[in-house]
Amino acid sequence: MQVAGRQLGKIASSLLQRRHYVAARNMVRLYDHPARMFARYLAGTGEYPYTVRIRTPQSWLALRLNSAHDVLTVNEIFCRDDYHADSSDEVIVDFGSNIGISAAYFLTRTPAAYAYLFEPLPSNVAKLKDNLHPFEGRYELREVAVGMSDGEVEFGWEDSGRYGGVNAHLDHTLTVTCVNSQTVLKEIIGKHGHIDILKIDIEGLEAQVIDNIPASLARNIKKLYVEYIFDRNPLAETHTLRHYGGIAQFTRKTN
Repeated sequence: MQVAGRQLGKIASSLLQRRHYVAARNMVRLYDHPARMFARYLAGTGEYPYTVRIRTPQSWLALRLNSAHDVLTVNEIFCRDDYHADSSDEVIVDFGSNIGISAAYFLTRTPAAYAYLFEPLPSNVAKLKDNLHPFEGRYELREVAVGMSDGEVEFGWEDSGRYGGVNAHLDHTLTVTCVNSQTVLKEIIGKHGHIDILKIDIEGLEAQVIDNIPASLARNIKKLYVEYIFDRNPLAETHTLRHYGGIAQFTRKTN
């Protein structure tokens, strides 16, 4: 049996996991109408588009959600704290920016934050620009995919826009420009001297992109958040690794 597209057994087992208690507490604390968001999150009810208002360290933030999938995303990022950031995190790189929810989270941790965003899907880009309207001048958007090399690639995606990736076998495909992840990181580190947070959610190439980061670059990245489960730490020389649900969280070692 499924509820809001999720298996009932999976929902029941998740109740035993601490990160979901964190999410529930923050839903009450951060949303202007917690009961409405609980209903949308648990039962998949409600009409869309829907604008949610979220309390942030800077001010109230309005985000336009286009489906129940976006409710999951905003809850994972703002309430479950999948990509924890604080006021010291100023240089952000976001591979797979979707409709801008993760970027909005990072940019509201401190007014000094600046984000480099990468999103190839045109329908997502339009929604991202709408959600990030309050942050104009504080981010740079490249409408490209991120992978192992420069060139043109086939990008698969489905209707919600939440799931998509290079060579992904989904409902739709289009040809997009792809950039080499290592080149991008070198450019940004060359400009700022470091990266505070690198977030990677690119549906299938996460492990390859991480493996493509040499220690000489990795030691200049404070935190990495990757939507992937690793059976070993690929950045063991420079970072510790822990898994927070489906998120690999790498933290730079202090010597």
